[in-house]
Amino acid sequence: MEKTKVAFICMHHSCTSQIAEALGEKFAGDVFDSYLAGTTRTLLPNPEAVRLMKELYDIDLDENENSKLLKDLPPVDIVVKMDSDDIYPSLPGDFTIDLRLEDPDGKSQDEFRRFIFKIEQFIKNLAEEIKKNHVSAILQ
Repeated sequence: MEKTKVAFICMHHSCTSQIAEALGEKFAGDVFDSYLAGTTRTLLPNPEAVRLMKELYDIDLDENENSKLLKDLPPVDIVVKMDSDDIYPSLPGDFTIDLRLEDPDGKSQDEFRRFIFKIEQFIKNLAEEIKKNHVSAILQ
């Protein structure tokens, strides 16, 4: 059986979708394939995100960075809108989840950690719902 494909979309593409893709691979790689994309390419992920992901999970976001534009995504099953931007272009996928996380850029280290842990918990919950075949339950 083919794994579910999940795209993490962030309009500003500074670190949110990169964190989600990396944590998706770490905590749910056996359940779904993770992709990231934005409306613009980012040359480098947020330095604080890079530092904290290395410290917390031993994940090197600089090494894993695979910045894509929306048009470069393969067909996906679930699209997760990561940021609080109200204007998203047309997105692919059977299900769309509107997570609406506020970009932690410029926030304290504690706020940035809470932001990362919130994404981790979302990833774990999403994996459980996909395993149970209750993807629509996560939309509520």
